[in-house]
Amino acid sequence: MSTREWVHEAPAYWDADKQRIIGEAASGIFDGRFRRVRAGEMLPGDWWKVVDAGGRTLGFGWLDVVWGDAEITLATDPRAEKSGVGTFILEHLEAEAKERGLNYLYNLVRPNHPKKEAVSAWLARRGFAGSEDGSLFRAVTR
Repeated sequence: MSTREWVHEAPAYWDADKQRIIGEAASGIFDGRFRRVRAGEMLPGDWWKVVDAGGRTLGFGWLDVVWGDAEITLATDPRAEKSGVGTFILEHLEAEAKERGLNYLYNLVRPNHPKKEAVSAWLARRGFAGSEDGSLFRAVTR
């Protein structure tokens, strides 16, 4: 397994890797606004990318602070699925939330996500529980 690096993008801009992994993802996976972002546009929130030893971007993590909680998004290159990249991203996002003193991680799996059940189950295995609005929450471990 190659060594992975967690790289904070400050500020973050829409680039070819985000377009490849997020912008070209199947409809329903990510917010539709990512289909309208233009190259070079600055992005809100905090972004990190996962880079392998060869310099290839394997995925992205996004965190935004909302009322003392961390709204998060994980995006994995489809070619890197089932290789531990998602777990790597989730662990690092939790560490970022913990460092900021945040209470919960939460993620929304969209109702029209093509792998909604599988993604929801993956998050449930990692301690996330559903809420009435469809979001999945987990307390930040201290």
